[in-house]
Amino acid sequence: MSPVGVCILGSTGSIGQSTLSVLAAHPDKFKVVALSASTSVDKMFEQCCAFRPSYAVLMQPQEVKLLQGKLNAAGVKTEVLCGIEGLCHIAGLPEVVKVVAAIVGAAGLLPTLGAIKAGKQILLANKEALIMAGDLFLSTARQSGAMLLPVDSEHNALFQCMPAGYQTGTRPTGVSRLILTASGGPFLKTEQAAFKQITPEMACQHPNWKMGKKITVDCATLMNKGLEVIEASKLFHFNQDEIDVVVHPQSVIHSLVEYADGSLLAQLGTPDMRIPIAYCLSWPERIASGAPRLSLTEVANLTFLTPDVNKFRCLSLAYQALKLGKAAPTVLNASNEVVVDAFLKQQMCFSQIPSIIETVLEKLYDLSAISLEDILLADKLAREKTFELIQAGT
Repeated sequence: MSPVGVCILGSTGSIGQSTLSVLAAHPDKFKVVALSASTSVDKMFEQCCAFRPSYAVLMQPQEVKLLQGKLNAAGVKTEVLCGIEGLCHIAGLPEVVKVVAAIVGAAGLLPTLGAIKAGKQILLANKEALIMAGDLFLSTARQSGAMLLPVDSEHNALFQCMPAGYQTGTRPTGVSRLILTASGGPFLKTEQAAFKQITPEMACQHPNWKMGKKITVDCATLMNKGLEVIEASKLFHFNQDEIDVVVHPQSVIHSLVEYADGSLLAQLGTPDMRIPIAYCLSWPERIASGAPRLSLTEVANLTFLTPDVNKFRCLSLAYQALKLGKAAPTVLNASNEVVVDAFLKQQMCFSQIPSIIETVLEKLYDLSAISLEDILLADKLAREKTFELIQAGT
């Protein structure tokens, strides 16, 4: 059997690099057809030399020219494309079967939607795109025959615990509740009064996972878990009252599914993203991930806490956005992207993050989110309003 063609949208990030690690261990099963990155010319050059894809994509013309020159000089026959058009092109290539959607933030929306329209298997690591346009994604997938396979460790755990034969986008038979676990982030034991003194460096120190800056800050505010609640609602057709969050500092149990008879099924493993990535790459079979094995005796104790939604207000804002519907999840996500970027640039305090998001959500939640144009407009307006509030020093 010929190797399965894989396209990675966001190959130089943590998910992309972990995916390439798994692919490298199974050259007989997979072929890297296309890679993309934002601006990482040197890293992309290294990946192209190692995996020899047919295509690579960068976002800026000058960097496309630089990379193409380096590849030509090295004798690597990879064609370098540019921008969103290039991303959409590689996501729909006929030789690509699986598309790893790992571009951070709203930037991943259009190419991921393009891959769905093309009927691909989507290894979804970009939660923001699903939160912005979940209903559109799922309706398009039903029409095209695309399959959404969740890479996020929590949603992948839920997926693994679902009944046999289950496919995302439908309500699983016999399941009554979803339980997402959260590490609690770096400030689980920090007093709320000290949040004003939190620096970007402090917020980017996750106790268990090694990830990019944006998602690590989201973990520190618990917005990441809130976004995951919305994502779980879209993927598995549960409402906000049927999805719980528990703080589990060890990050050993990645999520749980409660069945109608009271049974709880949980997926356990080391905090290594190669496990969910390998599961999605090989689904419905399983392959070696390269991740270290979990030793229950070394873990010894597992603890669970109720999240403090007064201290971590972003989690309650996400539940609120899910309940409000319409454009509220899109507005929440857009505003959060802007405030996190501003915080990382030291333009605002960590403690201001939920307040600004809440103000934007109150003003714009009722916008329509039926069409792609509606979604992009809501995203644009939310970003503009958030910038305005940050500049005003709210």
